[in-house]
Amino acid sequence: MPGRVELDPVEQRVLGALLEKQRTVPDSYPLSLNSLRTACNQTTSRDPVVSYDEPTVVDALNRLRDRELVRFLKPAGLRVVKYHQRLEEQLGLDEERTALLTVLLLRGPQTPGELLPRVERILAFADRQGVEEVLREMAALDPPLVRELDRAVGQRDRRWAHLLGTGPEPAAPAPSVDREQVLAAGAAARDRLVATEYDRLAGSYAVALGDDLDAKPFDRWLLDRLAGWAEGEQGLDVGCGPAQVAGYLAGRGVAMTGLDLSANMLARARELHPEVQVVRGSFAVPPMPRDADPRDPGWAVVSAWYAFAHLAASELAPTLAALTRVLRRGGRLALAAQVGDEVRHPGVLWDVATELDFVLHDAAGLIAAAQAAGLVELEWYRRGALPQETPVECLYLLGRRDG
Repeated sequence: MPGRVELDPVEQRVLGALLEKQRTVPDSYPLSLNSLRTACNQTTSRDPVVSYDEPTVVDALNRLRDRELVRFLKPAGLRVVKYHQRLEEQLGLDEERTALLTVLLLRGPQTPGELLPRVERILAFADRQGVEEVLREMAALDPPLVRELDRAVGQRDRRWAHLLGTGPEPAAPAPSVDREQVLAAGAAARDRLVATEYDRLAGSYAVALGDDLDAKPFDRWLLDRLAGWAEGEQGLDVGCGPAQVAGYLAGRGVAMTGLDLSANMLARARELHPEVQVVRGSFAVPPMPRDADPRDPGWAVVSAWYAFAHLAASELAPTLAALTRVLRRGGRLALAAQVGDEVRHPGVLWDVATELDFVLHDAAGLIAAAQAAGLVELEWYRRGALPQETPVECLYLLGRRDG
């Protein structure tokens, strides 16, 4: 293993940006100076947010070249110089270590639960345990590449920091949320729990929320738009519960099917909205419509109203990708979700004890997952809680399958 590499903050950002873009946009790599500066100054997936000018980036590149951590390239026929990172080569990194080090360079100290969804654009890990195993391997190297920090006040897990930087001990951030904790026993166990709990809650849920759209004008406005694109065609409502959303869309001319894990919820849906077909199953593997056009099979619209409340952050992108795949070309997907930095454990819902956990997702993460799924013409809206609702902000997202 080569000796220790020490980087100042600008050098860390430059190398992190080069590493990230090499894997996420390989067709435009190596980067020009303008592209590299833009990558360094991105306002998402970066902490802290910076605004480097061109001379600052050039100075850092020259220092990195002198230490053989960056190579300057001038492709044949082009006047512009491009830049290629050599950190991976100098440290002898494999793909997993490179991916984790990239995110640590760009976003600072993080817990394994935070790293898992953030590293996914570069390299997908199976689970949080896989992230932890690689971090411990990196900490055991000589010299080590990362180290585990003391647990911050209010945090459940310890953060990990890279050791390529100079400067003081990283400051403890405000307490952050571990949205992967719902998968502690695995996805199958979580799904069984969700199905069992909603079987118990079905009656109370239908009474409390069966007509909740009556008091939600924005929801109705967005659902009316969705129905306008699919009148007379087939739609799928995932996590349908007692079918209040599916029933609303059916009342506007869409041939709706509802999908839910809970048998008792589907029984309530049949009673309240017999015009809606219902199917029991997971929306991780959504069904295709019956009697669809074989030349372009798929649903005209898919709705997901607060259906992602029990998913981990790492499940958003694959779930949205699966739902996009079952849309017909040009089909629309709309979702509503509560957003924030919390995993809630209410304990009691509608006077019934429950073991359900509710994940408040990061709004930017949801939007990024929709973009990664291939949805285009994205619109998103945020609204505060209504008087009758839990005081949590809501995100609404609407997109179209390309083609």
